[in-house]
Amino acid sequence: MAWYIGYFFVYFGIVFGFGIYYYFKVKDSDDYLIAGWNMGFWPIVGTIISTFCGAAVFIGWVGMGFSVGMSGFFEFALPAYFFTLILVVFFAKQLRRQKLYTLADLFSERFGGKLGIFPSVLSAFIYAVPTLALQIVGMSTVFNIAFNMEPQTGILVAFALILGFTILGGLPATIITDALQSIVLTLGIVVLFIASLNYSGGIGEVLENTPAHYLTPFGEQGGLAVLIFALSVGPFYLIWQSTWQRIFAARTEEVAKKAGLTAIAIGTAISILPYAIGVMARQYVPSDIDPDLIFSYVTVELLPPFIGGLVLVGLLSALMTGANSFILQGSSNLTQDLYARMINPDADNRKMMFVSRLTVVIISVLGLIIAFQVQDIVTLYQWALRLSAVTLVLPFLAIMFWKGVTTAGALSSMVIAGAVTIIWPYFKEEIIAWFSNMTADMLAAGTIEVITAFFDETIVGFLTSFIVLIVVSLLTKHSKAENVKAVYKEDFNTRT
Repeated sequence: MAWYIGYFFVYFGIVFGFGIYYYFKVKDSDDYLIAGWNMGFWPIVGTIISTFCGAAVFIGWVGMGFSVGMSGFFEFALPAYFFTLILVVFFAKQLRRQKLYTLADLFSERFGGKLGIFPSVLSAFIYAVPTLALQIVGMSTVFNIAFNMEPQTGILVAFALILGFTILGGLPATIITDALQSIVLTLGIVVLFIASLNYSGGIGEVLENTPAHYLTPFGEQGGLAVLIFALSVGPFYLIWQSTWQRIFAARTEEVAKKAGLTAIAIGTAISILPYAIGVMARQYVPSDIDPDLIFSYVTVELLPPFIGGLVLVGLLSALMTGANSFILQGSSNLTQDLYARMINPDADNRKMMFVSRLTVVIISVLGLIIAFQVQDIVTLYQWALRLSAVTLVLPFLAIMFWKGVTTAGALSSMVIAGAVTIIWPYFKEEIIAWFSNMTADMLAAGTIEVITAFFDETIVGFLTSFIVLIVVSLLTKHSKAENVKAVYKEDFNTRT
């Protein structure tokens, strides 16, 4: 335990040192919320890696590798990086040029301030709060592993540490510490990989004793299931505000694009390791272990404390960077999209700084409440991801490419697609059964199986969003508040 205490004190001492430094350096809300649009190449690379390679790397993806094998990488990690690559390659320069704060800011500029409320509320309360709760619970788990701390006490300690750092330094401190933490968490996952390789008996032993479906891209479930899962998860990363914040915070358009591409290349390589660790763990952990506990089993039961402590600090780094990012995401939504646009457009810098830090507290407290109350936060997070994707991805693409999209079309698309996604699971089985009966004589059994696989609620939500967006936009006119531009080729010229 002495090693753990020493590592933790050093880690939090450095983190809070940066927080205090930026508390005195940050002078206005632009610096606090978006780092003054002035961050350089390596800080942006580091912060994107840290945000992507969060707690999921150490806990979720290792457990996924143990349960389904390397197909998990092709189901979840690779689609996330692929769609982020699309965002960076095709949209980073165009988005950075607008000098915005949030995704909702883009909607407000295009359709007028009121429409930005929908993505803002969705981003702040439906996505940021439950994902923050996940980080808080994750940190409490680390404290339980290292110090046998009671879960509720650990949640309170985690909340205090996360809030304290975030409220001090804002996004500049988060990005700089993220860049440093990317090194720590990468070191942690590499150490865990080497340890697993050693305990499993080496690559040859793993290949010989592991069933083939754990080593193939499509696993036991098959290529169609992997594709459907990838399509239900991946598009979200086109509108993931954590990446958008890093694009906006970059010093120039070139920095935004080049740093994003570098981070994606490094992050993709790192993300293969946790799935490999999960596969190798099948050789040396109890067969009935909870997959999410593999990390703690290896760290505490197998590794010596001076090495296990480094791995725990790597996980803490991942959790802290995720928590800070999600708090600031929600804070930006409330401060910029709601307060500055809707409540007090003429607010001076003093008021904006006060509201910025106040909203940090609000998002943090809501995350704490969810962490205490909700038992199945992972399911809540998955639904938040799906809802965010089906309601915002296609309207975002329309803003970028199609002048014809109207306020009514975008709003109808978001509301109806969200509603369909929520209620679809209650009717899904009955609709699939009806469809199968109706087409049994017309289509081969294999064809029916392929078609019904696409009845996933996220796929149905995207289809609904597309149809409603096109039809309603064609039937309605632009409102007076709209700034009718296709942003891929035209700028708003608001802050450029």
